[in-house]
Amino acid sequence: MSSSSSLRPSVIIAASVGTVLTGFVAYAIYFDHKRRSDPEFRKALKRESRREARAAKEQAEAQGAQQKEAITKAVSSAKDEGFPTEVEEKEAFFMTEVAHGEALCQDGSDPVDAALCFYKALKVYPQPRDLMSIYDKTVPKPVLDVLADMIASDPSVKVGPGSGSGSDNGSTHGVDD
Repeated sequence: MSSSSSLRPSVIIAASVGTVLTGFVAYAIYFDHKRRSDPEFRKALKRESRREARAAKEQAEAQGAQQKEAITKAVSSAKDEGFPTEVEEKEAFFMTEVAHGEALCQDGSDPVDAALCFYKALKVYPQPRDLMSIYDKTVPKPVLDVLADMIASDPSVKVGPGSGSGSDNGSTHGVDD
């Protein structure tokens, strides 16, 4: 009699699991049939899908606006802090900022913080265009995108065509000082 009592819990568990699985499969079949045959149900699913897509788009836009604001604040704070003017100070500052930016990229920190380090290094580098070509090959894309936004928000950084080699020919490229 003890052997039949030890079988009972396992039979009950097996029956319960079988019932739950059968119910799940039946619901899946019902849902699939409803999805395929009921036009109102299909419309409701499409509406819900569009609503979720719209919410995701709005959230992405809000996040983009927050990131732009963070970039603007970071660039402003970097300008307020100032940059070294002596050659030796510039070299040390450059090496420190690049090392700090690479460390932030490696540990997966905020891309804005990492890009700010690379931006500061770019500001003191004598040929920013050459440094940008190096960044293109070495810096992760999300950080590079933020860095591009930082450069775009600071017209004093010249990385476009005709800049970087010091031969500016006195042209301001349409920028009024």
